[in-house]
Amino acid sequence: MQAKSTRSRREFIQTSSVLLGGLLYLPAFAKTGYAPKLSFSTLGCPDWNFDKITQFAAEHGYKGLEIRGIQRELDLVKSSIFNSTTARSLTMARMKEKGLRFVGLGSSSTLHFKEAVKRKEQLEDGKRFIDLAEQLKCPYVRVFPNNFPKEQSKEETMDLIKAGLLELSAHAKGSGVEVLMETHGDLVYLADLEKIMKEVNSPKIGLIWDISNMWTVTGEAPAKVYPALKKYIRHVHVKDAIKEEGKLRYTFLGKGQVPIFEGIDLLARDNYKGFYSFEWEKLWHPEIAEPELALADYPKAMKAHFA
Repeated sequence: MQAKSTRSRREFIQTSSVLLGGLLYLPAFAKTGYAPKLSFSTLGCPDWNFDKITQFAAEHGYKGLEIRGIQRELDLVKSSIFNSTTARSLTMARMKEKGLRFVGLGSSSTLHFKEAVKRKEQLEDGKRFIDLAEQLKCPYVRVFPNNFPKEQSKEETMDLIKAGLLELSAHAKGSGVEVLMETHGDLVYLADLEKIMKEVNSPKIGLIWDISNMWTVTGEAPAKVYPALKKYIRHVHVKDAIKEEGKLRYTFLGKGQVPIFEGIDLLARDNYKGFYSFEWEKLWHPEIAEPELALADYPKAMKAHFA
């Protein structure tokens, strides 16, 4: 009896040690019950009406929507679901009914232009979106740089972007809206992003961290990027891709080459409270999978990762 009892205690201790050791190596979020908040961009379902978008989102466990066009109308101020007080009220009621919230409005406001008329047009576009976001109780408006034009120096373009952000920041003052610059186009290198954000230094300006946009151009690992940019990150774009002969082929999450889960895990360990917004670029790439498939796969992939 004594030998059996001793052996049982020894086995219990060994088993417990193995289990405890395993727990120590689990990701931090596994122990805290971290639950990522999921949204998707309507870029992924360009032909769906608003009722279909909201119904699908609710049925698949999404909690937010990032609006980048409704039925191919990218100027959201003109969209039938936003273009009047009555329309906005009905839209907000639909969102509440489905347990959803607006997490961002994707404007086309581009900040690298120098020519006066074009530049004013772009900034006015951003201001209209800020006003709409305030009416919708939406916290963020996306703007972006795109190119570093060859006809002007990089420094001049960087200054134009900074000035544009400050002008939009001033317009957003007193509202509940922040202006977020997406890591996009030529402005994806860490050093350039850090420089702009430090020099703008406004509580009304933040970043959308598009991990794929950065890594597929720069090759800079999320582990390098995140510590430098984390204080500016308010919203995250999630997508995966494979680079083939200099071109990108978009894939379902976890099926590509982008170190996307490395970035997601860094955010989760810091208890990031924003949304992880799936950006399936169906509007720009009609050849990729239909939204019914891609937008259904994303929450499954995220659930499997965080399980």
